[in-house]
Amino acid sequence: MNDQVLRRLWLPVAVVSGILILLGALIWLLFSRVESSISPDPVTIANASLSNMQQQNRLTVFSASYNATVTSTLNKLGLSARKTLIMPGTVRYELDLAKLGAKDVRWDASDNTLYVEMPAIEIARPEVHMEQIQTYDDGGILIALTDADNILDQANRKKGVDALVKQAQNPLQMKLAREAARQAVRHNFTVPLQASGIAAKVDAFFPYERSGYTERWDYSRPINEVLAEQQQKKATTE
Repeated sequence: MNDQVLRRLWLPVAVVSGILILLGALIWLLFSRVESSISPDPVTIANASLSNMQQQNRLTVFSASYNATVTSTLNKLGLSARKTLIMPGTVRYELDLAKLGAKDVRWDASDNTLYVEMPAIEIARPEVHMEQIQTYDDGGILIALTDADNILDQANRKKGVDALVKQAQNPLQMKLAREAARQAVRHNFTVPLQASGIAAKVDAFFPYERSGYTERWDYSRPINEVLAEQQQKKATTE
């Protein structure tokens, strides 16, 4: 009699226990999905920031004005002509964001740092201030009687553009441009992370600085690999 009573009592208890376990599992699964949908993911945010940056195509990070002074000489028919040109112009320093891919952005979860290897700075073709160009010639016979004036102008303008580019490549200006690019890239990745409440660091560097990041770069993972792994895990749990 006692055995029958125990069996009758055990069966409802077992059923209730099973239901509670099942409910617990369902609640855990529900909360884990809600948490994953609510909790900000730094890799997902970084990937969205990268996509937005790529859509900008080219980013001007710095610009500077220069003055080129060049002189050309033409010898013709036993005569010579000389002309000097002063050419002011503005040069833009740009990042080609189309070259910034997911493989260049890596997340290191151990120290909450996003590492970004930026493409090299590119110098755009100088914008010549045509209205400010000044020319000086020797007023010789060759200029008065032939097309030497046009020939010298064309030669000087080519030399002037080349001189502006050369000035733009000086180490100090390149350093300023790289630092401006570094700050711009950091800003573009940091602001969305901070807005999501993520206290992450963003460390941006150029290819020539890669040797100083070898250890962390090899240890961290490209964000596209992390996202692919997350999607695979999500697919297996559904």
